[in-house]
Amino acid sequence: MTTKEIIHQPLGVAQTGIDRTAIKSGIVHIGVGNFHRAHQQYYTNLLLTQPDQQNWGICGIALLPTDENLVRALQAQNGWYSLTICGRDGKDDLQEINSLVEMIWGVEVPEAVIDKIASPDIKIITLTITEGGYNIDSNDGTFQIDNPTIQEDLLNLKTTKTVFGFVAAGLRQRMHAGGAGLTILSCDNLQHNGDTAKKAFTSFIKAQDKSLADWVELNVTFPNSMVDRITPVTRPEDIKWLNSKNKLDDQAPVYCEDFVQWVIEDKFIAGRPAWEKVGVEFTDDVAAFENMKLSLLNASHSLLSYPAFLSGYRKVDEAMQNIHLHQYLSDLMNIDITPYVPAPQNTDLDLYKQTLLERFAHRSVSDQVSRLCFDGISKFPVYLMPNLNKMIQDGKDLQRVAYGIATYRHYLKYKIDDKGQSYEIAEPWLLDTDRPYIESDDPLQFLDFKPFRDSFLSSSKDFKTLYLSYCTAIKEQGALEVLKTIA
Repeated sequence: MTTKEIIHQPLGVAQTGIDRTAIKSGIVHIGVGNFHRAHQQYYTNLLLTQPDQQNWGICGIALLPTDENLVRALQAQNGWYSLTICGRDGKDDLQEINSLVEMIWGVEVPEAVIDKIASPDIKIITLTITEGGYNIDSNDGTFQIDNPTIQEDLLNLKTTKTVFGFVAAGLRQRMHAGGAGLTILSCDNLQHNGDTAKKAFTSFIKAQDKSLADWVELNVTFPNSMVDRITPVTRPEDIKWLNSKNKLDDQAPVYCEDFVQWVIEDKFIAGRPAWEKVGVEFTDDVAAFENMKLSLLNASHSLLSYPAFLSGYRKVDEAMQNIHLHQYLSDLMNIDITPYVPAPQNTDLDLYKQTLLERFAHRSVSDQVSRLCFDGISKFPVYLMPNLNKMIQDGKDLQRVAYGIATYRHYLKYKIDDKGQSYEIAEPWLLDTDRPYIESDDPLQFLDFKPFRDSFLSSSKDFKTLYLSYCTAIKEQGALEVLKTIA
């Protein structure tokens, strides 16, 4: 099909030859963002060219008021959108995505969300609701049942607002209709994300409806999974650039890197797509893949983000051109983290790390540094603290991680970078009760901030000595100047 032919066909005609009218939704996805559209939709779209897989289309569900613009754009295009895969070799691949066959905005039609979850056609609910969206207390790992919105949903079965309330209502309707069970599959960056999803949803359901909780125990499975693909935010200027480049009129385009990975625990109670045919890896144990990705990619992203942002960088690829930031990240991976990352089967860990550095420096899909800074409260306990606690116990060199945490404190407290530019922090789970830990002039108070509470930081003399010296030096000299003394 030529570019000209694509332009003159109605939006939604597949470049891959998919007949959208033949596709039926077998999956509900909650949290339709760019990553989901570049990852799960990408794999599923490849699979739907096969006639025996066309019952696995995806019904997208958005639950937030801020989702309206994307919902309207996708609805206007009947779920169709374009995906530009940017190659590290400079060659790009354009794909039309036709696997998103329905789009429901829960704010507008909440009953439609519940009915869709209850539909016997739906076999899987997938989720990208962010690390913090599971409402798990980072200190003790329990579901925060006292959250006011959760309490409201527990009492109001028909006017639900949270993902937990919607899923519970849909499952309840499914149970009362004598329907079969289904699988809830988390696609968020959490270690043991299926276990986390199970804890969150079953805790909510047990508090709301004992009979439903008993049904869920027998009829719902929660596989663990590991997902990976760098997918930047699509800004208005990116839409113009992508449409000009691809000669399309797409109001919801996505672009991403050429690397993609999805590893899933094969625990589906009601069947699943044959995703293995298009590159998804199924396993009985995802833990080694989770640990590798979260410890190396996600932890590195977080520890890069604050020094890079304070140094004045706003694009990740530009930060990676700085020799000091590049060396800092390489040393974090090789010296600090690798001893705690057993390589999964058939994985070359050195090649994986080298590929990560190449991916971070990939100019065509360079992410916003501000996006990597987003929600450190949820990220640090998951990505960094398990290995940092082990480093402290093992008497390892702590200078790079101490520096990284000192930059996080400086980012939150002072809100001015090395170049004198002010900024707003992006911490959606920051509470008023958290602010004293950040605003205190005593840096040690920050170690009692909830991402680090109950860790070994406060009890480690070596860590505290390094951390205090870096807090002072960053304030006096700037983040990049201090980094030069480390890297």
